[in-house]
Amino acid sequence: MNMKRIVAAVSALALTACAYSCGNEKKDTSSEKATEATTAEATTTEEITTEAETTTEAEEEDDEENYDTGDASLDNIRNQDEIGDNEILVVSFGTSFNDSRRLTIGAIEDAVEKAFPDYAVRRGFTANIVIDHVNKRDGILIDDIDAALKRAVDNNVKNLVVQPTHLMNGIEYEEITSKVANYSDAFEKVVIGEPLLTSDDDFKRVETAITDWTKEYDDGETAICFMGHGTGADSNAVYQKMQDLLTNDGFKNYYVGTVEAEPSLEDVLAKVKEGGYKKVVLEPLMVVAGDHANNDMAGDDEYSWKSAFEAEGFEVKCLLRGLGENEDIRTLYTEHTQKAIDSLK
Repeated sequence: MNMKRIVAAVSALALTACAYSCGNEKKDTSSEKATEATTAEATTTEEITTEAETTTEAEEEDDEENYDTGDASLDNIRNQDEIGDNEILVVSFGTSFNDSRRLTIGAIEDAVEKAFPDYAVRRGFTANIVIDHVNKRDGILIDDIDAALKRAVDNNVKNLVVQPTHLMNGIEYEEITSKVANYSDAFEKVVIGEPLLTSDDDFKRVETAITDWTKEYDDGETAICFMGHGTGADSNAVYQKMQDLLTNDGFKNYYVGTVEAEPSLEDVLAKVKEGGYKKVVLEPLMVVAGDHANNDMAGDDEYSWKSAFEAEGFEVKCLLRGLGENEDIRTLYTEHTQKAIDSLK
């Protein structure tokens, strides 16, 4: 693995990638297991039975997706050839929610393309389960990161800039770095840009972006709560860091929680109750508004954030929009890309 040609524009924070940029599709989990079971060699009756049961469960899961995620054909999946000498590969976790994918990841890619006309912009997703689901449901195949890198090699790209849309630097970011290293000898120059929340300045600008975005709801009696994904890794500290920044800067009615870690829903709910608020606004602290936003946050089942706050008597409004829809956030990504390009010189 030749790392000499990789110029890694990373920060000292060493945080973890949002497992997602939050479009992680929970409904796809059984489909993934079904695929694995179907391709396995069943040598015993027990294995065959397990395979059949898993396949049935996957079919039932597919049947449950009775909601409309939008027209997949409107999304530019950016897997065209004829790339040229210079490429910016925008790498995202991905989401199977078509409209959100177009309005968030697609919008970031469009902003990068506009900012750097001398570069061809292409897409790569790290979540194969999302890729497989979109392909099966909509007949559209998005490149995973290996396919995207191979496409760059096959098109004789000389200068490759990889810009992640992940919120933080960690496990997935390291995976991207490792995969890019495997192809590094094929390019003259390679650089990997920083994820969204890297420097202290990044945190401050994201804080400004999300508070400006929600200021119309800041009426003194409303708690504004952002839901992140969360991780068991040390990088989960980014959520508490954002909470501390908001509180210290006077945004005392702003709260940050996570789906899978801390601060938890219970932590946020307790603080909101202590504040004596009447209303609650919920919004994802995620690049996309995918499965977590639509179900874990805004869903009608008893375990959603919306239901939990309503059960405590709050009037709840859900804003189903990902960070990628915010122009200031997109600008920050393009600036990270510029920094990466500058490092090539």
